[in-house]
Amino acid sequence: MELSIIIVNYNVRFFLEQCLHSVSKAIQGLEAEVWVVDNASTDGSLDYLEPLFPWVHFLPNPENTGYAKANNQALTHCRGRYILFLNPDTLVAEDCFRLCLDFIQAQSSPGAMGIRMLDGSGKFLPESKRAFPSPISALYKLTGLSALFPRSAIFNRYSLGHLSQHQNHEVDVLAGAFMLFPKAVLDQVGSFDQRFFMYGEDIDLSYRVQKAGFKNYYFAGSAIIHFKGESTRKGSLNYVLLFYNAMRLFVQKNYSGGRAGVFAFFIQLAIMIRGAFSLLHRMILAPLNHLLGSQVKHRPRQISILAAEGQGLGALEILNNTGFGASNTLTYLPEDKQVLKNKTGDQVILFAEGGSLTWKQIIALSAEFADDGVEYWFHAAESGSIIGSDSKETSGRAVAPNQPAAT
Repeated sequence: MELSIIIVNYNVRFFLEQCLHSVSKAIQGLEAEVWVVDNASTDGSLDYLEPLFPWVHFLPNPENTGYAKANNQALTHCRGRYILFLNPDTLVAEDCFRLCLDFIQAQSSPGAMGIRMLDGSGKFLPESKRAFPSPISALYKLTGLSALFPRSAIFNRYSLGHLSQHQNHEVDVLAGAFMLFPKAVLDQVGSFDQRFFMYGEDIDLSYRVQKAGFKNYYFAGSAIIHFKGESTRKGSLNYVLLFYNAMRLFVQKNYSGGRAGVFAFFIQLAIMIRGAFSLLHRMILAPLNHLLGSQVKHRPRQISILAAEGQGLGALEILNNTGFGASNTLTYLPEDKQVLKNKTGDQVILFAEGGSLTWKQIIALSAEFADDGVEYWFHAAESGSIIGSDSKETSGRAVAPNQPAAT
């Protein structure tokens, strides 16, 4: 077995549906297996997905065991020489896995590799390549200097802002959304530390890989869509506590002395500040935005189905069966891709995959028009749902027959 893919699901059945359709294309020509661990989802994930993907190995858990433990659970079943930890809220190109395997096999002392990630609007995700956290980088992030100077090797050291997203690099930290390992490396350094329930486990594992003398690589030769935040709302106080407590655990485990003390201070300060902002948003800003939004009259959204010639009818049927309340048009791609220039504001673009319009083309298109105010949705021709996301900071949206438009 060349490749084993592990995906942990928690209440994101429609995102996982699209993910598995893209994965099914990407494993063609490879000897590969896919394991999905369901962490006690309450959205009917297993009942919905198991009949659709009989080639996937599903492992149901009676309770939410956390991301790290669920990945380790599936790892005990894997037979591949390479292991890929993949998030359920991702879309991969048809040649993604083959390109990644060719790249990691060509490196000296390969420990792990990550990939260029884009959010649901096509924008680059800086966490695709990171340095190990430090007190000074935490200070720059906390004060906003990293955002003010995003390409600075000093102020944005944590996100390695000075390194081009379009070039391959040796880096410190890889994102848990897409981490590819030789199985032999995991056998030596161990897998995820199960003390991390969610967040921070990717930093810890990246650290142990380097400490063992292996190298971590960022690969720009392919790209994936990572919607982010589908299982946890990014602005919630729960997210703040989970994330920064994970950082605290990492520091306690791997740093010592005065450095650990300084870092712990900044982490506690960050929790207080982010918690205050979260409370302010929930108590004041969110109700105010809702009040102002309710007073604005919106014209009906026009949904253009961008598809390969002869495709897109399935997506149109889904829209018609969901009562989405929009004026729908069918536009063929890739010949007419410049039509995206005219689709701004509250107009929604929906990609229907099939025929000659591949996931690779779809991902490239979303990146090409990322700054044009396009609201993207994604749909596999064989699927029964449509998904999308405007920002890495918020949960995404999904529509499916007999299901209300959801976020």
